[in-house]
Amino acid sequence: MNMKTLMVTVSAVALSASAAVAADLTVTSWGGGYTASQQKAYGEPWEAKTGKSIHWENYNGGLGEVKTQVESGNVTWDIVDLLPDQVRTGCDEGLFVELPDDIFIPAASGASMDDDLMVPRPNKCAAPQIWWSYQAFYEADQFTGDQPSTIGDFFDTAKYPGKRGVHTWTNATVEMALVADGVAIADVYDVMSTDEGIDRAFAKLDTIKDSVVFWSSGAKPLELVTSGEVAMSLAYNGRVGGANLNDGTNFVSIWDGQVLEEEWLAVTTGTPNMEAALDFISYATSPKAQADQAKWINYGPMRNSALDIIAAGEPWFNTGATILEHMPNRAEVNARTIVANPDWWADNGDEVQERYKAWMSQ
Repeated sequence: MNMKTLMVTVSAVALSASAAVAADLTVTSWGGGYTASQQKAYGEPWEAKTGKSIHWENYNGGLGEVKTQVESGNVTWDIVDLLPDQVRTGCDEGLFVELPDDIFIPAASGASMDDDLMVPRPNKCAAPQIWWSYQAFYEADQFTGDQPSTIGDFFDTAKYPGKRGVHTWTNATVEMALVADGVAIADVYDVMSTDEGIDRAFAKLDTIKDSVVFWSSGAKPLELVTSGEVAMSLAYNGRVGGANLNDGTNFVSIWDGQVLEEEWLAVTTGTPNMEAALDFISYATSPKAQADQAKWINYGPMRNSALDIIAAGEPWFNTGATILEHMPNRAEVNARTIVANPDWWADNGDEVQERYKAWMSQ
């Protein structure tokens, strides 16, 4: 790094730190359309309600910076948006605070926040955010005759010819391969917990190995399908639905065999803005705020009552389009949805990923 680059980097860090100090609350998330949806749905309304200001910080995941802040006693990230493994590990390591139950707003039915969730919170540090999924998709005019509709069709290159886009990490690919091979949704993680089950998954992956084009950037699957380089690809549901909703594309989602993933918020231990942080968490996890987020992005709210609000208000998306058909956790697709098991991946992920890397290079 040359001196000019170093000075620019230091200046950027200083400006970010200054903005955080000037604000009443710093919320750290993933950037792009996702953070924009958070800002629109509950950042701006919370600021209007309280008269307080939020500084939004972007990061690339992981707990390294959070740990540094907590251990140094200089916490500037008050609230962090977390993947399921991070909220589990971070809470266990004391990086995040346990949240009082009374900050969470009940559903209109009177159900508590915990009773309003599709799955239990992993710990008291976790505050519900959204559901997103890995799914298969293709362009509407890609195939003639029968159209692909199952995850098994994704693996059937004889019936549906063409290359397949697949990501460079193993999460979701193992689960999808097993379901495509006939494993019942409810039995996926039991089968994955045996050596024979993992062998079976990789044997199924072998059937498309010669047709795979690997991707690692979330935007890449859409480019691969649009260009015709692949006939079908795995992708994040938010990318696929977002392109249809915002850009008028005509992608077709295969919801069968999708893998549903959690996203959580947590308050950093040692935050100097605890009162504001808890108030923000209360607002951001309310059914109304979670429903409002779906006006800006097609990730599913974790609170079931938020889906009811959306259904009653359709068309819901900010463009005037309907949104429920793009939601990965709606009732119509749940029976054929694999809900990811973060604990299984925490225990077994490294070993399976090493095998996956070797498989990619074969």
